[in-house]
Amino acid sequence: MEIKVKRGRPRKDPERLAQWKPPDGWGRLVVWMSADERKALKKFAVDADVTVADLVRGLASGLHHDVVTAEELLTQVRKGTAVIEKIPTIFERGEGFKVIDRPRAECEWVFAGEGIPTEKLDGTNIRVTIRCGEVVRIEKRQNPSKIQKRKGIIDGWYVDADEFDKTDQWIFAAVRETETGKWLDGEHPCEALGPRIQGNPLGLEHHICVPFNLDIPRYAQLPLTYEGLANSLAMLESLYAPGQLAEGIVFHHPDGRRAKIKRKDFPAAA
Repeated sequence: MEIKVKRGRPRKDPERLAQWKPPDGWGRLVVWMSADERKALKKFAVDADVTVADLVRGLASGLHHDVVTAEELLTQVRKGTAVIEKIPTIFERGEGFKVIDRPRAECEWVFAGEGIPTEKLDGTNIRVTIRCGEVVRIEKRQNPSKIQKRKGIIDGWYVDADEFDKTDQWIFAAVRETETGKWLDGEHPCEALGPRIQGNPLGLEHHICVPFNLDIPRYAQLPLTYEGLANSLAMLESLYAPGQLAEGIVFHHPDGRRAKIKRKDFPAAA
């Protein structure tokens, strides 16, 4: 009788692994993750020529021996959890999905004056990866489908953009027409804007890529009341296209939190 052997990548020294026992006091860590996250973790381990378990233990050991600081790690964790975080609107909504004069509890920091106001841009959300001053990867936002939303998948994620895809070509144009040579190495969430993107509400003549995590123009102190913000947004000029109205405001907290309000969020009579 032929014995079917399960296909897969063979373990290194399977006999030794089968006999291995953890030292006294060790505990087992179990974590659930997506298929893409698991794939990325395994790829990193393969590149480092270690097992995933050794990779995780190495990270824990690095923290224990202060080789990597908790702040360094938490900075990356915050980046990962906030990759495509849904930015809350600072007011609750009422009839017609318009905002009402009731601040949202999770946005109290905005009304306490702890947020830096910047222009909300209506373009295409992308992520640009820089290495040694060169653009090595361009990604675009992928929103969940209706079926995925019914399954509870609310937040979006990033997927690679294709320069030869007609739907992505203007994303690449925006990156090419932006001076990225002085950007630090890393992943930069951006908004791609320009004549062929999202109807070009700002009337720009050239494509541009605006990084959210770098120094971008900010507005002077704005009134932090319902009526004050409604009146301000009704005539607030864009910082990127003078003469055009800004779509809205995004408030940035020093700890990374964000909150927003758009002109069209208010009732017409506000």
